[in-house]
Amino acid sequence: VLEKQLGYWTAQLQDAPAALELPTDYVRPAALSQRGDQATLRLDGELIGRLRKLCRQEGATLYMALLAVFQVLLHRYSSQEDISVGAPIAGRTRHETEGLIGFFVNTLVIRADLRGEPSFLEMLNRIREATLGAYAHQDVPFEKLVEVLSPTRDLSRTPLFQVMFILQNAPIGKLELGDARLEPINPKTKTAKFEMTMSLEEEGQGVEGWLEYSTDLFDRRSVERMLSHYRILLEGVASNAERRIGLLRLLAEEEERQLLVDWNDTKAEYPRSRGIHQLFEDQAARTSDSVALIDGLLHVGYSELNNRANRVAHYLRKRGAGPDARVGIHIERSPEMVTAILGALKSGAAYVPLDPGYPVERLRYMIQFARIQVVLAAGPERFELTGQGASLEWIDVNTAAMGDEPGHNVESVAHPEDAAYIIFTSGSTGTPNGVVGLHRGALNRFAWMWERYPFGPGEVSVLKTSTNFVDSVWETFGPLLRGTPSVIVRDETVKNPQEFLETLIAAAVTRIVLVPSLLRALLEEGSETLRRLSNLRCWTSSGEAMPLELIDRFRTLLPGRTLLNLYGSSEVSADSTAIDLTAGEQTGGAPIGWPINNTRLYVVDSRMQLLPVGTPGQVFIGGDGLANGYLFQPELTAARFVPDPYSSEPGARLYRTGDLGRYQPDGAVDFVGRVDRQVKLRGIRIDLGEVETILRSHPSLVDAVVLLRGDAPGGDRLVAYIVANEPPAPKPAELRRFLAQHLPEQMAPSTFVELARMPLTPNGKIDRRALPAPSLDQTPRDAFTAPRTPIEELIAQIWGEVLGAERVGVEDNFFEIGGHSLIATQVMARIRKRMGVELPLRVLFEKPTVGGLAREVEEARGGEDRGAIERISREGELPLSFAQQRLWFLDQLEPGNPYYNVPGVVRINGPLEIEALEKSLNEIVRRHETLRTRFIAEEGEARQVIEEEVKVEL
Repeated sequence: VLEKQLGYWTAQLQDAPAALELPTDYVRPAALSQRGDQATLRLDGELIGRLRKLCRQEGATLYMALLAVFQVLLHRYSSQEDISVGAPIAGRTRHETEGLIGFFVNTLVIRADLRGEPSFLEMLNRIREATLGAYAHQDVPFEKLVEVLSPTRDLSRTPLFQVMFILQNAPIGKLELGDARLEPINPKTKTAKFEMTMSLEEEGQGVEGWLEYSTDLFDRRSVERMLSHYRILLEGVASNAERRIGLLRLLAEEEERQLLVDWNDTKAEYPRSRGIHQLFEDQAARTSDSVALIDGLLHVGYSELNNRANRVAHYLRKRGAGPDARVGIHIERSPEMVTAILGALKSGAAYVPLDPGYPVERLRYMIQFARIQVVLAAGPERFELTGQGASLEWIDVNTAAMGDEPGHNVESVAHPEDAAYIIFTSGSTGTPNGVVGLHRGALNRFAWMWERYPFGPGEVSVLKTSTNFVDSVWETFGPLLRGTPSVIVRDETVKNPQEFLETLIAAAVTRIVLVPSLLRALLEEGSETLRRLSNLRCWTSSGEAMPLELIDRFRTLLPGRTLLNLYGSSEVSADSTAIDLTAGEQTGGAPIGWPINNTRLYVVDSRMQLLPVGTPGQVFIGGDGLANGYLFQPELTAARFVPDPYSSEPGARLYRTGDLGRYQPDGAVDFVGRVDRQVKLRGIRIDLGEVETILRSHPSLVDAVVLLRGDAPGGDRLVAYIVANEPPAPKPAELRRFLAQHLPEQMAPSTFVELARMPLTPNGKIDRRALPAPSLDQTPRDAFTAPRTPIEELIAQIWGEVLGAERVGVEDNFFEIGGHSLIATQVMARIRKRMGVELPLRVLFEKPTVGGLAREVEEARGGEDRGAIERISREGELPLSFAQQRLWFLDQLEPGNPYYNVPGVVRINGPLEIEALEKSLNEIVRRHETLRTRFIAEEGEARQVIEEEVKVEL
């Protein structure tokens, strides 16, 4: 009997999900406590009567109906279609056991199949079959079932199910002992045996009970809201049981009004009848003598910039530029770049950024796909950008801006509904998609920022983002249209946090836009440097999810500063929601805030049904910020820009973001993750499918999977899992060179993991959850060579810290074992702090191995420290620099050192003993009291304490 019943349960629970992923109010702890609480529920007799009638018609019991609706509720909250719920059963299946004293209760697992959008009647039938099957095989003790199925043990979850459903419907009758009368009491405990337990009891004609919940996971308001939704679903089922379960009403009317109206009341005025270039012309007329752009020692005024852009516009007009034209901009960040963009907009055309740092193949595709015939550049013609048989006019912007064309404003032919720019984003097919951004959307976003965070007198902004990313539209024009100068910063400076901060300090920059990963790198520089950023009051972050720990760190290091978090994409004119992260405490996920002006936001399920507060769903965005779709891709545009079912405005659309979000009780939205395989890394949207498609085209690979992983030091990184035709797989350097022919550097994985085969799910698909965390042992690389010198050991130790690697060899290439540019800045900062050596970031790119970098450090230290030793010999005292002190000691202890006669030094010849070293350093300490608080320990494998305040590293 046991074998037969175990066979049933093994088959019934095969491949069942390990967990029910209900949305929680608090982060799930590593181990759940049994702390809990209860919220009560009462269902009136009229409702229960209608449900009983339905059950009689369908041959079901009230228990089955109440359980079926409860599982529909769990489905609507979790979006899971395979849900297991625990159910206790009396265990008294024979007449002979009815009156026996004893605990016969067992626990069953009722698994519900909600696939295929069933009606509730279909759902009720499935639950009836599941419960009857469970009853027929109820004799296997639950503990035995767990033992046999052996689910993965997890202290944060109970095995097989996490939610229980109970209906007590056995009449108790009168309980009397002589003159004593007994009544049952339901104790109000503060415990929870499971994440949730719905416990109901038939009381007269109605049903009442409570929902017991874990206070480690849920807030009382959320549980009471859930009970309200349970009641609404029961009403819907009683009224129309043939309705599909996904279309059953879930929200109360006041909830719908709050989601649709109250939290989307964002109407506001902005320049609806003007173009970006026209607002610039208005500003140039008001502040003609003011500085618009600062590029090193070069200051460009509004009048000069306007005149140069006008000449470019007239030049383009003669070549047919207008509202339907697209002009490529192939210029590095500079005043010439801004001139070219303005010139293109004034001509009526849309500009298409063509970053000179992009691979030629990608630029060539963008030019051909966008049907660009004119490219503005600042230098010689790039013939390789033109495909075979294609014609491309290459115009030097300086020649056009300084030519014979008139400098007055061009009569505008552009309309706010016309395209202002085409920005290409990553696409799953292996080729990028061009988003058509409108003047209207950009100006709406500008006006919101000007209203909420206006520019004041004396402000200075910074222009540092590539024009290939939509954040550059605000960076370029947000300050420019309000008379605020912008400091232009090149990429090489932005990649060096220390140099970048010094630039911001020197230029007295007052506000900045940056991605969280760059913010993290800047905060790594420490409080001393950050304190000098007294002018930089407004920090705006966008492009990535904002971690809560980074918010806390910002508040600690930069108290009193404003940190805004903006959320959006190219399809919604860069930003559609905002939140001031310094205004209050943040809880939950990554906060993205409330809709900005003239923007609507909805969190919905796969059926476009509104979801309640706290429940994750896909974010849809509507309003004036929407782009016009994708260039020459009507099918993709129709799939992503869908009719707005909540708007009465003709032709209103919503953009399907592919992002998962959820409402907080105050209407703010948290970012939860992605629906599809798009990710954002350091502000760049990457479709993982595009990278995989290109990797799989490598002749030596048979398969490739790319993931964004955040389980390593240094923040998120792209990891590629590769399977070779014949092992070993190509080295990471070769794969990067291959990818560089097709993708921007930022889209290339920083880590490659070689696998013999991809892990598969039972149905044969790649099991991405089973892909291992990257380690150096799985990364294709040359043979390991251990560090040979103290400097190599220290550099290897630093690399191991930032990369999370246990073993780093002399010949390991930093960028082949998981490093990228932002982690590189951390490496150079730690070398500076621990060795006292200042090396530019480019050194790591030029010498990316431990051995190569160690030689650069040795060379830099040698020149500096020899001079210090000469000063010591001449002046008879120690330098203040720790690195100089450390090398000076080592010099004294080397046989044959020419500086042995420096006062206070005891010269030691031959091998060193700890005792001899101790005596030598004690002598130095006694004669140089100033050394006491200056000689500080540095990390290392062996240390000897000399005196209370003095440590030595060997």
